Amino acid sequence: PQFKTGTFEQTVDHFNFIQSGTFKQRYLYTEKYWDGKGPIFFYSGNEGGITGFWENSGFVFEAAKNFSALVIFGEHRYYGESLPFGQDSFKIENIGYLSIEQALADFATLIPALKKQFKAEEKPVVSFGGSYGGMLSAYLRFKYPNVIQAALAASAPIYFIADLSIRDFFFPAVTRDFKNADPKCPDLVRAGFIELDNLKKEGLKGLDAISKAFKLCKPLKSADQINHLIGWIRNAFTIIAMCDYPYATDFLAPLPANPVNYACKLLATASDRLSGLADAAGLAYNGTSGTLKCFDPWTEFVECADPTGCGLGNANLAWDYQACTELPMPAGTNNVTDMFPVLPWTLDMRADYCQKHWQVKPRLEWPGISLWGRDISTASNIIFSNGNLDPWRPGGVLKSVSPSLVAVLVEGGAHHLDLRSSNPEDPPSVVAAREMELELIRKWIS
Repeated sequence: PQFKTGTFEQTVDHFNFIQSGTFKQRYLYTEKYWDGKGPIFFYSGNEGGITGFWENSGFVFEAAKNFSALVIFGEHRYYGESLPFGQDSFKIENIGYLSIEQALADFATLIPALKKQFKAEEKPVVSFGGSYGGMLSAYLRFKYPNVIQAALAASAPIYFIADLSIRDFFFPAVTRDFKNADPKCPDLVRAGFIELDNLKKEGLKGLDAISKAFKLCKPLKSADQINHLIGWIRNAFTIIAMCDYPYATDFLAPLPANPVNYACKLLATASDRLSGLADAAGLAYNGTSGTLKCFDPWTEFVECADPTGCGLGNANLAWDYQACTELPMPAGTNNVTDMFPVLPWTLDMRADYCQKHWQVKPRLEWPGISLWGRDISTASNIIFSNGNLDPWRPGGVLKSVSPSLVAVLVEGGAHHLDLRSSNPEDPPSVVAAREMELELIRKWIS
């Protein structure tokens, strides 16, 4: 549905009464389904402009129709247009106000103000979110149960964020997705990387062959550039695995239906292993009918504190900072438990990087304290949904903790498939998951 846009005069620092600065926080809303009596459905915005999440969270509107709800999507500070210091927001002296605690306080302040504005003070609020937004949705219910009555946390790896002992799950899970699509697929990927490595050793002639195979806009000039190219390729496989939806989408990339299977076919039918690797990687940046004549890994992929990718532009800077502070990202690749070349990302490497780029030192214990870690049993009214195709799934809540902390598993679902609009190609499991989610929400807010 069409959205209306509003802005709210938000506090820069909720935890410091001396600092009285404010900024304009953007929110989107629609009263299309609201009868003035129904609940409020609030989407806790994550790492990007809020309009992208509005366009890719159709289930929220389907649920709103069902409940005659008012829908509000709140934008996360330091993303989209909600920049506390405009373009200066990403300077070292200003970035420190970017934290999960501040973002949650933004949402917890915004909601009561909007309830008053819409004369809906007595109405229950349900938070929705996917991925990092799903984590925020759960955290809102943890920290502000007086504001949020129930939460849907889709594909929210909350256990992983607070437990550094499970850092090495992500790339093995990506590899498993490709293996499940075609048992030969990971070996074809490995063979492509071996060919890449062999050519790298041949000097300029080899680099030229790599540049041609990958249709690079600017030919490679040095073997030192290969690691970035590998990061770009690995990022492509990550996107394809996360967006392995049963129909064509344009969420993180313009991808065909079942893109993991599609990529495996490209790898299997290519004239040689390197071309296959190049075709599969190109899928994530150019889709099946893209207009790019050549690729530029240096603008299409930015290395950062998150080996699974930070996005581009301002969002890249904000996420990089968050990955340096409260969000410890997965370990890198090792070519033993995954199909990618050895590109490690240890906690020491992270600490060095973060000190150099942001002058910060990660506090490893803090997320487990502030964000509850694994001990969530005193919370209630939260649905944790995870798809078995989603590489983030091993970091999430996969078993119900209590009758009101419910795990919903989506067979054949990739990254928060259940939050997307219903589609004729949906597997039966996601249809059932959505029905269960609606049923639980109804029970909790009635």
